[in-house]
Amino acid sequence: MKKPPTTARAAITLLLSGALGLSLATPVQAHPGHHHPPVTPAPTTDPVYGAGWKPLLDIAGGPRQEHSVAAIGGDVYVIGGIVPATSGGVVTTDRVEVYDTRRGTWRNAAPLPVAMNHPNVAVAGGRIYVLGGLSGGASWQALRDSFVYEPRLDRWQPLPPVPAGLERGSAAVGVHGGTIYLAGGMRTLTPGPDGLQDTVATVSAYHAATGRWTTLPDLPEARDHVAGAIVKGTFYVLGGRDRGQANVRDTVYAMDLQALAGGWTNRAPMPTARGGIAFAAVGDRIYTFGGEGNVVDGVNTVFGQTEAYDTRTDRWQRLAPMPVPRHGTAAVAVGGTIYSPGGGNLGGGAPVATHDAYRPAWR
Repeated sequence: MKKPPTTARAAITLLLSGALGLSLATPVQAHPGHHHPPVTPAPTTDPVYGAGWKPLLDIAGGPRQEHSVAAIGGDVYVIGGIVPATSGGVVTTDRVEVYDTRRGTWRNAAPLPVAMNHPNVAVAGGRIYVLGGLSGGASWQALRDSFVYEPRLDRWQPLPPVPAGLERGSAAVGVHGGTIYLAGGMRTLTPGPDGLQDTVATVSAYHAATGRWTTLPDLPEARDHVAGAIVKGTFYVLGGRDRGQANVRDTVYAMDLQALAGGWTNRAPMPTARGGIAFAAVGDRIYTFGGEGNVVDGVNTVFGQTEAYDTRTDRWQRLAPMPVPRHGTAAVAVGGTIYSPGGGNLGGGAPVATHDAYRPAWR
């Protein structure tokens, strides 16, 4: 296994116990005036596999956190993120690993040309696009570096950089009609107490065929570490946080991509306000997993909640929780099963190699 890069741009060493924890203020659980509709309770017992959770083979290369995932065919790509450093703490990595969902095996793929964590990743036209992310030394800064990956060749090619002013990491990302949409994100993440987290409300679109960027109406409020999915032409941005690890939000914003002038509308809020969420859409529903910002006795901990949003009825359902609660992971659906490799099982930087799958019963 290739050692993680150690260049100033690619690496940063942090204390695992508080690596990414910046603010431990009491989380905001809801915005005033939000109406919480009835929520369907979870089953009294966990469902059998086929309707619930299943453990899978751990990430072969070891623990990974603050990465992104993408699926092409039956392969799940784990891209960038942070990994444990040999000297202690964590470093940003360029590693790309692939889980074959048909064989249940791992393999390595060509590494990112530039190591980054919180990368903005999407699949369009059978290729993987990385449109910026975060990396750096004492403070993680947004990168404009962009690349496209051709799976048949196992090769990354550079793209023109993200336009100045639109660069960020940890954005909500969705794809519709060959266009990649990014909402929110953060331009700076400074580890340590009271470290700067520069959250943005920016929304933009990248047209894969032409390489052209356009700017769209901003989110009603800034968000990072947020869930995002496009279902039937509507872009949904769920939960996340605003300028602080514990400043979590329950908001759900939606924008019809065929009627951009209408801007963003509010939908039913999440039952549990969370940031650092993993998420995936299956059919008309968006599934959200885990997260961070659960402050208990002054200590930032992780969430284990699994909650699903029905885009047709604007309602939420609570489901069986994650067997291993964690944040800073990512999820992707392949054939109706949602795969979630890695993440952190403690607040801040605490990467694990855990890998599991969830097969929705509510369809």
